[in-house]
Amino acid sequence: MTTPLVRKRPVTVRMFAQRFSSTPRGARLARRLALHQLHQWGVPYGAELSDSAAVIVAELAANAVLHGRVPGRDCELALLYSPGLLLRIDVSDTRGERRPERGMAAGPLDEGGRGLLLVGALASRWEVLDRVPVGKTVRAELDLRRV
Repeated sequence: MTTPLVRKRPVTVRMFAQRFSSTPRGARLARRLALHQLHQWGVPYGAELSDSAAVIVAELAANAVLHGRVPGRDCELALLYSPGLLLRIDVSDTRGERRPERGMAAGPLDEGGRGLLLVGALASRWEVLDRVPVGKTVRAELDLRRV
C-alpha cells in the first residue's frame, strides 16, 4: 500500500551576502544594511525580529572587527531568511585561531565581554564554524516557529 502524497506549502528562502571592511565603520554598515535588507523582505524596522537581528549583527560584526581583524582582509555578513521558519545570521572573519567561547563571564566593572551573552539571549542557538579556506564564521539562528 502506498501513502498518498501530501502537498506542502513551498518554502521561500531569501539570501543576502556582503563583504565589509574590518573597521568600526564596516561593522556599522553591516548592521544598517542587514536591517535594510530585512525591511525589503517584509520585516519592518522596529519589529521584534528586526530589533533582535540588529543587536545580533551589531555584536557579531563588532567582534569580527575587534577580535578577528587581519589588516587588508574583509569580514562578511550573510543572511538567510525563511519567513515563518528561520533567520540565520553569519558573520565571518579571517582569523580562525581567535574563537569566542561560551560562558566567559565579564566582571561587574568590565567595559566589555557581554556581547555574546546578548547573542545567546536573543538567538535560539549560536555556534562557531570553520570558514574555508581560512577563518571562522559565527552563526546565530532565530527559530521563528517558536514565536
